[in-house]
Amino acid sequence: MLAGQTRAFLTTLAGRPPVDEALWLEALTHGSTGAARDYQRLEFLGDRVLGMVIAEWLYKLEGGNEGRLSQRLNALVSGATCAQVARTIGLGEHIHLGKQAREDGGQDSDNILGDVMEALIGASFVTLGFEATADMVRRLWADLVAGKAGQAKHPKSALQEWAAGNRRKMPEYRLVERSGPDHAARFTVAVSIKGLGEAEATAGSMREAESLAAAQFMERFG
Repeated sequence: MLAGQTRAFLTTLAGRPPVDEALWLEALTHGSTGAARDYQRLEFLGDRVLGMVIAEWLYKLEGGNEGRLSQRLNALVSGATCAQVARTIGLGEHIHLGKQAREDGGQDSDNILGDVMEALIGASFVTLGFEATADMVRRLWADLVAGKAGQAKHPKSALQEWAAGNRRKMPEYRLVERSGPDHAARFTVAVSIKGLGEAEATAGSMREAESLAAAQFMERFG
């Protein structure tokens, strides 16, 4: 069952003591522990619930077209944003990891933090229902929705438009290196424009590494 500190953490998170402690424990359990149940099924569910809550929120909050709403939605439900929220609430110290995963820095891995954040949303949905879970998400994501997350043009789109506007070849992305264990993988990606130059960046996912590389390229050459 849940340790006392973790139970208190979840009570604060959900706004009430956790119902079905075994399910919440599952949401906090990484596959490296060898436990019979880990967070993956709840992560799958939580990802969809989070998307629905944020989509409804943006629909009511903003008057933009579909493209603008989709841009903000994608930014607000990304793995990087989920990991950011997880760090804000101190989730890492409550995640159950195997010895090697813990030694490899799994508690601060973007991939693991983001996945467990979604799993907790899934556990909340199963035990407390949609409205209570939506309230939790709105509280945790309030500053991000009120801020500029997803409002700026995506770095890859900005780079592509810059290249077209300057009559350059389209950007080309390539994987330079993949390192680290599966649960804490790191990807180094390079983006180049023929005849101009190249920039590299490293992140916990290919998508994020490509975005960072594009931003680095624009900073250097744009």
